[in-house]
Amino acid sequence: MATSGTIVMPGERIASIEEVAKTKRVILGPGLRRVDDTVVASKAGPLRHKEPNTFWVDNYQRRYVPARGDLVLGIVRSKAGDLYRVDIGAPETASISYLAFESATKKNRPDLNPGDLIYARVLNASADIEPELVCVNSNGKRGKLGVLPDGFFFKCSLNLGRVLLRENCPILAAITRQLPYEIAVGVNGRIWVKAHSLRETVALAKAILALEQAGYAETDKVCDNLGDYLEA
Repeated sequence: MATSGTIVMPGERIASIEEVAKTKRVILGPGLRRVDDTVVASKAGPLRHKEPNTFWVDNYQRRYVPARGDLVLGIVRSKAGDLYRVDIGAPETASISYLAFESATKKNRPDLNPGDLIYARVLNASADIEPELVCVNSNGKRGKLGVLPDGFFFKCSLNLGRVLLRENCPILAAITRQLPYEIAVGVNGRIWVKAHSLRETVALAKAILALEQAGYAETDKVCDNLGDYLEA
């Protein structure tokens, strides 16, 4: 029976998740899918679990494949009627309605322009329809979602994006001890950061990318040497 951390292969049945699903509501993330009454892996990698009942498979894929519930950074490309077309790095362009923003109405529409960067959640995604995004939570509030202000935008591996999004991520905690900042991380391998100055913002981006090259075991070393990136 597969448990968290176990390496699973495409097509493998995950009986441990099925047992949880018998009594509780289970959320399946990337790398997992339902087939009738069973749960099977659709990608190879270690099985992961987040409390209370969210499961996914860490996969070192290069191309982002949207999944319901994903947090993503998207670039507005165009407007088409009541929808905006958004590039999220997936095979297909995503769409977002003007009503998918906090307090949006027909008279109070968000002012989005091509090139704007938004932080959104995937509402719907499947092989048959284009991905649909929203910038509000279940209570209609934006929280951290919405149009991102000026900052520094860069790309990373999909795996690093997922690592940074984990609850109480030690990497971000270590950086916080060194430098105040804002950050938005997408599982689509995109990151937006902003610090007090442009110099600090660029240094922060360099430090995060250095973690990917150095390996996560050297997290503390890279973060403790954040000053080196400020001086570079």
